[in-house]
Amino acid sequence: MIQPPPNDPEAQIPLTKLPGFDARQVPVAGVDSHLPAVPAERLAPDALRERLLRQPEWIPDMARDPMRAGREPRAAAVLVGIVLRPEGPTVLLTERTAHLSSHSGQVAFPGGRTDPEDDGPIGTALREAHEEVGLEARFVEVLGLLPTYGTVSAYVVTPVVALVAPDFTLTPHDFEVADVFEAPLSFLMDPANHRRHRMDAPDGRREWLSMPWTDPATGKQHFIWGATAGMLRNLYRLLVT
Repeated sequence: MIQPPPNDPEAQIPLTKLPGFDARQVPVAGVDSHLPAVPAERLAPDALRERLLRQPEWIPDMARDPMRAGREPRAAAVLVGIVLRPEGPTVLLTERTAHLSSHSGQVAFPGGRTDPEDDGPIGTALREAHEEVGLEARFVEVLGLLPTYGTVSAYVVTPVVALVAPDFTLTPHDFEVADVFEAPLSFLMDPANHRRHRMDAPDGRREWLSMPWTDPATGKQHFIWGATAGMLRNLYRLLVT
């Protein structure tokens, strides 16, 4: 578990708390199109099962964001749900409502803070997915875990990777979830769609990834960035290794 000391010199406030900050307006510093995409055969259900069950030695590309000073790290988990659509696997994502005090309006995986009664990170991810979007556990086949990812807000997040049967019905929590959508796994696992951003803030240089995806059915662009993009990048690293 990532536990930086309270006086961590890298500790910074969340980007979204900086006055006037808009991640969409920060220029792109580079695109990782020089890296290979995950081959299509590795995105098939059996290949995903095998890779998550028997993970090779690998190093995550992104371990954590600089954590906010003065906060005790708290355990959390998210569900990286890969929906088995006939046209190809997709990843289930949410857009948080604008009035939330934490990560408002951002794209995220279903998930949240671990409760004492949860049966580990898998229990947290399944409970939160049901509470946030109404996804029932009977549709979910857990494959394995990715390394923890530390967020600016001092959550130490365990990504729980799972396959999701496509015949579910969702009931999003209106207070927390503004939208639920699915982005193609092949798009997210292609570094040609991984954009790098950097900016100088009052508390130092800030860098992050984004993976903007436009839904062809609605024309809406979903701006996937920050911790969510970082965890997806780590999934890419595992699958391409």
